[in-house]
Amino acid sequence: MAATGTKSVLFVCLGNICRSPIAEAVFRKMATDGGIVDQWIIDSGATSDWNLGSLPDARGLACLRKHGIDTDHRARQVTKEDFMSFEHILCMDESNLSDLKRKSKSVKDYTAKIELLGSYDPQKQLIIQDPYYGPKVIGQLTQREVMKTLKRSMSSVYDAAKLSWRRTPNIYIDMS
Repeated sequence: MAATGTKSVLFVCLGNICRSPIAEAVFRKMATDGGIVDQWIIDSGATSDWNLGSLPDARGLACLRKHGIDTDHRARQVTKEDFMSFEHILCMDESNLSDLKRKSKSVKDYTAKIELLGSYDPQKQLIIQDPYYGPKVIGQLTQREVMKTLKRSMSSVYDAAKLSWRRTPNIYIDMS
């Protein structure tokens, strides 16, 4: 469980090399810029075990670098302990949500709130599509679209956290 006064969020996608490490890095940047990163435990994980130990996809890293965001994250799989350790588990699509809900049933009295990250998107794009599978040019274009959707959702998550948990300054990252 997070320490008293500390909030926690785990971002989840299928392989933990595209969407979720981007979400983790963007949220960490927002919290750092807002001067509250020390009040948060921020991480990401996968529903699968396909990419354990891998760095994020090169296209995702390039997109993050373009926006001045770095990450040293290595892919990991969601564990049973995560359902007790994190207050919020935010996933990218319905398949992730289904996998997480199924896995959570094996954890007695888990405390995490499991939701689609896209449910925070003011434009109501609930599903954050996986950009990994497109051809290189399509993949790069899709990565930008994913980044924009993540930014909208992340800003709303951050605003929700501000309003319900802590008062902090407004944070904005231009992801255009």
